[in-house]
Amino acid sequence: MRISNIVMAGLVPAIHVLLTSAMAGGFVYMMSNRRDGILYVGVTSDLPKRAYEHRSGLIAGFTKRYGLKRLVWFEPHDDIRSAIQRETTMKHWPRAWKARLINAMNPEWRDLYDEIV
Repeated sequence: MRISNIVMAGLVPAIHVLLTSAMAGGFVYMMSNRRDGILYVGVTSDLPKRAYEHRSGLIAGFTKRYGLKRLVWFEPHDDIRSAIQRETTMKHWPRAWKARLINAMNPEWRDLYDEIV
């Protein structure tokens, strides 16, 4: 019994190191229904797939309820953890700050989906 505890204790850090090094990057993104419309801030590791899910109405919730099908802004991150932190921070921002980001990247608020697939 004591040997298996030592072996198991030895495996836990090794597994943790493998999972940490295998973490991929991610994206913070904003969806809208129209220019200067409703905004949704999200995070994902697969932006084309996630944008497609929103566009197709496959995800129940806020974006489906309000018809947010237009990808209007995104920001790549090398580490998914930094993307999650950025999304969390942005959700507390005033709308004007989010709109300023969109206007800097995409002043017409056009759908960027075709640019990422």
